[in-house]
Order: sequence, then C-alpha cells, then structure tokens
Amino acid sequence: MADRDPKGAHGGQAPALEATLWSRRDIFSLAGWAGFFGVLGASALAFTRFMFPRVLFEPSPTFRAGTPDEYPAGAVSERWKKDERIWIVRQDDGTFYALLAICTHLGCTPNWFQAEDKFKCPCHGSGFKRSGINFEGPAPRPLERVKISLSDDGQLVVDKSLKFRYELGEWDKPGAKLKA
Repeated sequence: MADRDPKGAHGGQAPALEATLWSRRDIFSLAGWAGFFGVLGASALAFTRFMFPRVLFEPSPTFRAGTPDEYPAGAVSERWKKDERIWIVRQDDGTFYALLAICTHLGCTPNWFQAEDKFKCPCHGSGFKRSGINFEGPAPRPLERVKISLSDDGQLVVDKSLKFRYELGEWDKPGAKLKA
C-alpha cells in the first residue's frame, strides 16, 4: 500500500472549504420564512380591509322645497329641476304635486315649455301634459309623481323615494298631491 501524501498529488495543501456567511440552506430557510410572513401580512391587510366595506353614500331623497307661497298658482316651477330632477306644479285651485323629471322612455330629462304648456323630452320627442300624462312620442307611460307633504314649520317636503304611477291608479293616493 502506498503512502498517501498529505500534501496532495500536486504537492500543495488539500483545498479547504472556505467559510461563508450564508449557506444555501440559510438562504432557502430565510426565503421560506419571508414568504410565510408575507402571506400572513397580506392576509391581515385583506381582513382589515374587509372590515371597512366600500359603501356608496347617496344624498337623502327627501328635501325641503320652501313654503307654498313661493309657488304661483297655475305654474310649473323648474327651481328643483337641475339639483333634484323635480318639478313642483301648483294648480289654480292651490293643489300641489311633484313630478319626477325623468322621461319614462329612456330616462332623459325633459324640458318645460310654458308657451306650449307641455313637457318635451329632447332625446326622442316624447311629450307630456302639465299633469304628466304622455300624449306624443315613444314614452310608454306618464311621468311619475313623488310624495309631497307639508312639514310642521309650513314648508313643502318632497320625498323622491316614494313614487306614484298613474297607470296603477296611484295618483289619488295620499302623498301624490297636496291640498294647501
């Protein structure tokens, strides 16, 4: 048996493994723990976000429209058309009703023409009488009325969440019109 040369075949020292700061095992272990805590943090963030849902806050459908003496008899008020999409009509006998300014055909906002005494939709030409009843164009039904009432302090209160439809016979129900 031949003696082994401790210096190696090349006459030098045997190559020693250099000591490193990070081994492959340490890097993979660190990556595993980082992934675990990353998933845990993302889950906590998602759960926290879930506790505060996205909600659409809409304005109240009820608004005060002023006192009855602000509306002349026999006139259609366009005061609330832009902001609330409502016309307030005061008949000659003092009765009030509020019409929703949304065409029943495709939802456009009609215009009031005082000279012709009618509402006319600019989109497809539907025409409505002062009462809201359709008489021309493609609109399938009359305009809807919304609830109108008098508050304790004497102001008109319009509630757009309660609608009255003519074809269902609801224009005679309480709230569809107001005798002031």
